[in-house]
Amino acid sequence: MGVITNVVGVIIGTIVGLLFGRVIPERFRQIAFLAMGVVTLGIGIVMIVGGYNDLKSTRHGSLTLLVPVLSLVIGAIVGEALRIEQRLENLGGWLEHRLARNGAGGADTTKASFVEGFMSASILYCVGAMSFLGSIQAGLGDSSVLYLKSLMDGITSIALAVALGVGVGFSALPLLVLEGGLALLAMRFGSFFTTPIVASIDLVGGIMLLAIGIELIGIKKMKVANMLPALLIAIALGWLMGR
Repeated sequence: MGVITNVVGVIIGTIVGLLFGRVIPERFRQIAFLAMGVVTLGIGIVMIVGGYNDLKSTRHGSLTLLVPVLSLVIGAIVGEALRIEQRLENLGGWLEHRLARNGAGGADTTKASFVEGFMSASILYCVGAMSFLGSIQAGLGDSSVLYLKSLMDGITSIALAVALGVGVGFSALPLLVLEGGLALLAMRFGSFFTTPIVASIDLVGGIMLLAIGIELIGIKKMKVANMLPALLIAIALGWLMGR
């Protein structure tokens, strides 16, 4: 349901943007994102507390605090070394440049606008910690992160649809494939995701959500995409703690 809600949110946001987006004041969109940032912080705290308590109750619970420290420090270093966020930004910039150049005139303008809207929205919605973390958790039975992301993406779609048109709505297709695929993988290998592993994902993912919330409310840019490898390390550490 979390994946479906996210897809529907993008479609509805695009429709609202096409029909009414130009009459919605910018200040309403800004205050909505501020509220989403605060909610993201709250959900992050809830996940941290739940993950910590569940991991603390395991046989190796005394090592609980090592999980977020090792996962995030090592994961962030790996992500920074790979320049994940920079590469994603460069990809988006390259696509925007190519599309703008190819659509510079005449009948190609509408087509370029459609493709630009589709590609820009697809990158924005599919690439990010909330997509991966939320999809895995949805496959394990908790769609709370994707529900929040659905609201955020829906609001973003309103603004994007005003600027880039109907192509934004078609980004729901790659979003469905990515998030649905990750959720199905999590469901398929559900027996692998033991309590310590899920608790580790919650603990590390909750901290990453705090970073996203800090970004949304405008305090500081946190380069959360560079922290994505931390989820893999958290899974490995959770597996070790469950042995």
